[in-house]
Amino acid sequence: MNQTPTNASNNAQTNAHEYSVSELAFSLKRTVEQTFGRVRVRGELGRVVIAKSGHMYVDVKDDKAVIASIMWKGSVSRLTVRPEEGMEVVVEGKLTTYPGRSQYQLVIDKLEPAGVGALMAMLEKRKKKLAAEGLFDEDHKQELPYLPQTIGVITSPTGAVIRDILHRLEDRFPVQVLVWPVLVQGDAAAAQISAAITGFNHFEASENLPRPDLLIVARGGGSIEDLWCFNEENVVRAAFASDIPIISAVGHETDWTLIDYAADERAPTPTGAAEIAVPVRAELIDTVEDYALRLKRGLSRTVESKKLGFAAAKLPKLDNVLAGPRQRFDLAAARLRPDALVRDISRKNDNLQNAGREAVRSMTRYMQKSRDQLASAGKLLGAYSYQGVLERGYALVSDADGKVVRKGGLLKSGQAVHLTFSDAKRGAVIDGKPKRSTKKPKRRVKKLATPTEKIQKNIQGDLF
Repeated sequence: MNQTPTNASNNAQTNAHEYSVSELAFSLKRTVEQTFGRVRVRGELGRVVIAKSGHMYVDVKDDKAVIASIMWKGSVSRLTVRPEEGMEVVVEGKLTTYPGRSQYQLVIDKLEPAGVGALMAMLEKRKKKLAAEGLFDEDHKQELPYLPQTIGVITSPTGAVIRDILHRLEDRFPVQVLVWPVLVQGDAAAAQISAAITGFNHFEASENLPRPDLLIVARGGGSIEDLWCFNEENVVRAAFASDIPIISAVGHETDWTLIDYAADERAPTPTGAAEIAVPVRAELIDTVEDYALRLKRGLSRTVESKKLGFAAAKLPKLDNVLAGPRQRFDLAAARLRPDALVRDISRKNDNLQNAGREAVRSMTRYMQKSRDQLASAGKLLGAYSYQGVLERGYALVSDADGKVVRKGGLLKSGQAVHLTFSDAKRGAVIDGKPKRSTKKPKRRVKKLATPTEKIQKNIQGDLF
């Protein structure tokens, strides 16, 4: 039987398999899941909703398309960075469909920012926003207590951070410490940290649990993703609203988070926070002892000063004591007038000059008299000297040993002597005979004596 083309086409369509709605929907689901399986997608987060059940519903989009996505509660709890609208992310998961709404969706089991640059950009944006609201203003910061009695520490109860803080506080100045245990990493950490700050501020003091005077929010070092919970708005706003002063000690010295700007003080490390929180007890004791010593010395000086004041009160008045000396001073001052002093000096100068001239005259007379006496003594000495006697014709007799012979009776006949004349020395023999000579003696011509020599001979006589 011949059929027209139109009828053949209609018969073909009539013979096609007829799906139920569910069959077709689940068939598409299987096809999508088998074709794509696990995928990795980069995009920007649009709508972000976390349901009460803990599941998160987000849109991953770019400038041309949007993929509705879901992240189950278990995966959400493992996030290190809280997803926000506008964040650029890389997600991994399984592409599937949701038959109940005839749409396909991405079931995400891993979500992370698209590199550190994306996180830093988001962080800078949030920082500017909170700063504009005044959450980082210096005027709002509180002064830390000098010696807190109780310190509240918000950190993980396990790990090295809490041990370092407690050990440092024990070394410096032991105080009571209350620890509020929280997660310091992951999506749930921010909520726990902000709740701990708020909880300490609403804490009602009792005998066993006093209200903290100071809070320390601490965590060890880590990547920007690890520390991201301290950049969350709820944590920053809780720190800003705290009535109790807060020290932020998150990460290492180079790690900065937004809570550092909102806190009243930032410490480079958790150990540094303990050093800022309390002084050194030994140094404080030394300071107090030094103040006590100064106080004691000050009191001693005050007592001594009061004693002198009481003693001075018993003394006579100063005017009465000084009345007599003042009167004598006035009289002496009258005698020391310039005109009287000039006359007195002039008179004493004249007397001094007269005394000088008289002294010169007396000295001149004395020296002349001394010269005359010296000349006379010189003449007398010359007259009485033995040389002068020899000049007058006498001779000095001495024995062979050179001893002067003063008496003739001391000499023996034949004894040799020396005769000293004024001009020479000659030898002689006492009572001796002259030595004979073989030479014919010369004839001596008798020299006539001069009248003067005759006179002297008659006066002096012959020595021999």
